[in-house]
Amino acid sequence: MAKPAEDETAREAWALLAGLVYPPHFLDVSRRLGLSPLALGAIRFLDEPRTMSAIAGLLHCDPSNVTGIVDGLEEKGLATRLPAEHDRRVKLIALSAEGRRLRGRVDRELRKPPAWLEGLSAADQRTLRDLLRRAAGVPA
Repeated sequence: MAKPAEDETAREAWALLAGLVYPPHFLDVSRRLGLSPLALGAIRFLDEPRTMSAIAGLLHCDPSNVTGIVDGLEEKGLATRLPAEHDRRVKLIALSAEGRRLRGRVDRELRKPPAWLEGLSAADQRTLRDLLRRAAGVPA
């Protein structure tokens, strides 16, 4: 069992890491590209046509929310609804050519390291990478 000081250290490390990684970078990319965070997430998952319920599952949101997200993507010319071959009542959401171009840009933007990470020395970047690999169980 972890000691109280170790628990506090882990909580502090997690708070710092969480505050650096997910919201700021993702939200910054979302803002720069003029998309809501959920629309940005949907575009990332539309590497192939998907049902609205599949998109809801990937976004961890209620399927009723996906209707508005897809409506917005359609209004911007980024996605379209297509009937599924197996059941024409089921709609598949597919990216348009413009949506695929934007998806490529989204991927590039999200892969760019944020400024705080680029500001670390090369040695600190390697140390952080190595610690995160160990934490994730990824072989070096």
